[in-house]
Amino acid sequence: MKMAFCFQHVPFEGPGIFFPCLEKRGFKIQKFLVPSEGLPVNIPDLLLIMGGPMSVNDPDPWIAQELEYIRRAIDVAIPVLGVCLGSQFIAKALGGEVRPGPQLEIGPSPITLTVEEDTDPVFGTFPPTLEVIQWHSESLTLPPGAILLASSEHFPVQAFRYGERAYGLLFHLELERVGIEDLCRKCSNDVQKAGTSTEALLNSAAKVLPQSHELADRLIAHLTKK
Repeated sequence: MKMAFCFQHVPFEGPGIFFPCLEKRGFKIQKFLVPSEGLPVNIPDLLLIMGGPMSVNDPDPWIAQELEYIRRAIDVAIPVLGVCLGSQFIAKALGGEVRPGPQLEIGPSPITLTVEEDTDPVFGTFPPTLEVIQWHSESLTLPPGAILLASSEHFPVQAFRYGERAYGLLFHLELERVGIEDLCRKCSNDVQKAGTSTEALLNSAAKVLPQSHELADRLIAHLTKK
């Protein structure tokens, strides 16, 4: 059985729908709460890097260690998928920058794809414009050598690919309803700053989740194919 490692940075931001997408393709998933549990020594068959309220620019020693681990994983060309903070980890590990964004972005919002099918085998099959769930305030720059996959009005880099199998998504395809509830509960200050409510976020997200989960499955299918 193949092994996928899932790096979490807080307990309430886990793999979500990615978990069953990997399980049905024969992967065992091992989770690591990196700030408190540290990093594994070995490199898995696939690496997921999830979100969190901290910044990759924070001085905590575990952040530098995780950046180095991600560089190693990409160097050996295993599939790597980073979401939100995870995408910022990948970007910084590859020489990009992470900086404060123009605004706090929470809930469904549109992104525009910047690739065709012959440019990216996954995002080239997505609709040209789609609504995705956001929860972030920092932005990132495209790492050297990476391909821009999606953009939005306020955040020019919403998704990118490096090499054949390293993807960074600033948005959340993996979130399920319970994950949104957890975010609203644990990050209630963000909800207030955004001028919205848990009920409004859940109602708007319900319209987006089915397509997001379909796209998540399509992405995992690509990353796990032989």
